[in-house]
Amino acid sequence: MLPYKSLIQLNRKSGVALYIQLCNSFITLITNGTHQPADTLPSTRIIAQLLALNRNTAKMAYDELISQGWAESIPRKGIFVLSKLPVLTKKKIIELEDRAKTPGPSFIWNNPFEDKTVKKNNQKTFLAIDEGFPDVRLTPVDLLMREYRSISKKIQGKNFLKYGGPQGSERLRIALCRYLSETRGLTVQPENILITKGSQMGIYLSAQLLITRYDTIAVGDLNYRYADEIFRYAGARLLRIPVDEYGMNVDILEEVLKRKSIKAVYLIPHHHFPTTVTMSMERRLKLLKLAEVYRFAIIEDDYDFDFHFNNKPFVPLASIDYNHNVIYIGSISKTFAPALRIGFLIAEPGFVSAACSLRQLIDKQGDSLLEEAFSLLYENGEMERHFRKSLRIYIERRNLFCKILLSDFNDVIAFKVPEGGLAVWSVFDENIDLKRLSKTLVDKGLRIADGTFYHNESLTPNGLRLGFASLTETEIEQALYLLRLALN
Repeated sequence: MLPYKSLIQLNRKSGVALYIQLCNSFITLITNGTHQPADTLPSTRIIAQLLALNRNTAKMAYDELISQGWAESIPRKGIFVLSKLPVLTKKKIIELEDRAKTPGPSFIWNNPFEDKTVKKNNQKTFLAIDEGFPDVRLTPVDLLMREYRSISKKIQGKNFLKYGGPQGSERLRIALCRYLSETRGLTVQPENILITKGSQMGIYLSAQLLITRYDTIAVGDLNYRYADEIFRYAGARLLRIPVDEYGMNVDILEEVLKRKSIKAVYLIPHHHFPTTVTMSMERRLKLLKLAEVYRFAIIEDDYDFDFHFNNKPFVPLASIDYNHNVIYIGSISKTFAPALRIGFLIAEPGFVSAACSLRQLIDKQGDSLLEEAFSLLYENGEMERHFRKSLRIYIERRNLFCKILLSDFNDVIAFKVPEGGLAVWSVFDENIDLKRLSKTLVDKGLRIADGTFYHNESLTPNGLRLGFASLTETEIEQALYLLRLALN
């Protein structure tokens, strides 16, 4: 008889019933080859004695084995491993241990992400200068959850627990039509809008529909890295266009277009990532004209339009695009709370319909209840009140942050006070090793990026986006004190 006492370990503190644990243990012994087809299993009396179990527990475990098709009961003979099971090679314990020490793939698969790093979890409490996120402590979560609960309790609200359409909540799309018209001069209909899981999904869907292998897409010489990776994954070649204090240099793009065709231009005209610059109106108009002449798409990523400080922001390209070249992508997540994944893609109905078809292949729909709850916050004005309140606070934090940078870091950091957005693009002295600085600061209790996220095949700036919005004034002073201490 096998040494069942050592082979089967039961956890009596587990929430899993003992008979299920025993059943699973026998399944493991069968699948690893310890038990072969037609092998005799110990009687319920013996296994109960060996493992100090009630005999009924052992009987229930065997009944479960039989019902799942692992064993069979033969009258007046006993319980046996099902004879029809395929014969599995018996593995010695030492062989299993050796395999565990040298793991390898069990099948061949394509991994285009070997050199990519998965973004770190920012949900753990830690003093951090992030890349420019909103302060979730200001988010009116209670109001959102109130609407969420209210909808879910209503009889008609139960319908939102069923499958919906991939385009997203019609009520939220109608609310966004009104809000975007009032704040950005963007006149669209609900059929022009696809509700996404944040702006990232909108970029991905656009790239998959626009790009075929070896197509060229123009991007900034400094650009949002995840957008770059999405375009490369779709098979695109990236054409780097310089970005200066007035945004992407459209004159250089025009010279390129005279000798080379492109499929699309991706840009962030408001609060460019990472540099925070805003594209001039002259360049916006010229880009739209070039798109009309050369017939390329413009992917306009307008992820934080709502946070503009000094004056009224320029209207988006999409608002003055009369030739329908612009795919407009926005985010509620980045202005409300990053973990609440709500964004939108706006384009011609035909493009939106194709994006819906693609979206439902990977994500059948969004969170209908959450989308409905957000629509109510737009309808009753809570979203606008939240933005106005946050804007006042973020201006004060920006001013304090930049004041300290100017007074205490002018020897090592070059920056311009941003007109909008939630971060300061800070270029460090070339003698400062940002990787080493990041590691040093972790030991001092401050998390900060190491700058590699902004590197690409074209440029490797020694800079960081230093986010101020998610820190209180006291936290700003504490964080910058630790940064200065590490630099010293």
